[in-house]
Amino acid sequence: MNIIIAGDGEVGLHLAEALEHSDHNITIVDPHEELLKMMESHSDLMTIAGDSTSIKTLQKANVKKADMVIAVLHDEHINLLTGILAKKLGAKRVIARVNTMENIGQEAWRIYQDLGIDGIVSPEDIAAQEIVSLLKQTGATEAYDFAGGKLEMYMMKLDDKAYVIGKTLDEIAERFKHLDFRPVAIHRRQNTFIPHGDDTLQAGDMVYVISKPHAVKELMAMGGKQKFNIRNVMIIGGGRVGRMTAKRLEKDMDIKIIESDKNRCYELTSALSDTLVVNADARDVDMLEEEGIKSVDAFIAVTENTETNILTCLQAKAYGVKRTIALVENIDYIDISQNIGIDTIINKKLIAASYIVRYTLGDNVSTLKFLSGIDADIVEFVVPDGCLATMRPIEKLHVPEGAIIAGVIRGELSYIATDDFQIEAEDRVVVFALPSAIKEVERLFR
Repeated sequence: MNIIIAGDGEVGLHLAEALEHSDHNITIVDPHEELLKMMESHSDLMTIAGDSTSIKTLQKANVKKADMVIAVLHDEHINLLTGILAKKLGAKRVIARVNTMENIGQEAWRIYQDLGIDGIVSPEDIAAQEIVSLLKQTGATEAYDFAGGKLEMYMMKLDDKAYVIGKTLDEIAERFKHLDFRPVAIHRRQNTFIPHGDDTLQAGDMVYVISKPHAVKELMAMGGKQKFNIRNVMIIGGGRVGRMTAKRLEKDMDIKIIESDKNRCYELTSALSDTLVVNADARDVDMLEEEGIKSVDAFIAVTENTETNILTCLQAKAYGVKRTIALVENIDYIDISQNIGIDTIINKKLIAASYIVRYTLGDNVSTLKFLSGIDADIVEFVVPDGCLATMRPIEKLHVPEGAIIAGVIRGELSYIATDDFQIEAEDRVVVFALPSAIKEVERLFR
């Protein structure tokens, strides 16, 4: 595909890097010449310095032959205008990033479709959805549902008291035959690998598991994790992610937002009906004690400053908070943050890239999820009739190294994929894959 990415910083860069592995022709339009020079020195991407709302700039990028134009600048108005102009100039498909709640509603979406926008993505809204999901699945560090919860993927970080420490996957499978589950990846000391039956689990391993819903509770217990109820939530930062998270939670939980900007506090008070808003600096330890951090079940730090989010989460852990979630915008900090004790990391660049890359993979990809803790993807394929995946059992499909077929949803039923399982047309197949294997995996499901 010929793809034009209009960006103004790291989101566009990360998206380009994610797409570059798939043999697309990528052109980046960005106003920052220095950033583009850096990108050109590290890749084969074509770059154009300029304003994506300029017709001349879009024509220079050969927009009339673009299969897709993706606008992911920080200003949603520029993204929408870029998308509308690109479509009028001949682009086949356009995707625009939006930020505000009013622009992700159904009424706004219908208007944008009439103007030629084919898809909108709000990283802030998706981040809020992920946070809500994680508060419901309290034993997992990452969690994701497929086909409305018929299969679940989650990650557990194993501590030294976990039952499974020192045992091989074959031993665990033999002991727990009654459970429907499959470990699909292990991340150990900055290395991610697809596990085999003779691999032994170690303390500190980040284990990615797919299972049926009934098995989750017992599997969590095996990993030394206990599910607990969350009632009191403290959110640091009243920006878009904090506001959207509070909006989704305030009817079911006791929510308190700590926000340092007084004007934003007034806006939050107007937008939220059952959330307590406190105007204060979250780095003030005495203030956190006064606001009851010791009785908080979950602590969510989503300010615009990554360092503040990391440090305040560590402070919350020191006070005994059971669940900490931090918005970490610097991708280089993700692995460090998880290893120093923060439970879950949210990254808007990965969120945006997951949503957008799905559009480039064909109509049979219903879900794509870039995992936060590791450089890997979970993909859900809708199996077309006559593709290679339907020709023989899984063990004979020549699944590439670095990928594993994890589960299958067939109508209302779900299955953990085994070697002798036969995939059929119209199945929804969940695949875990490292970036190097994605292209080969796609071929099985074309």
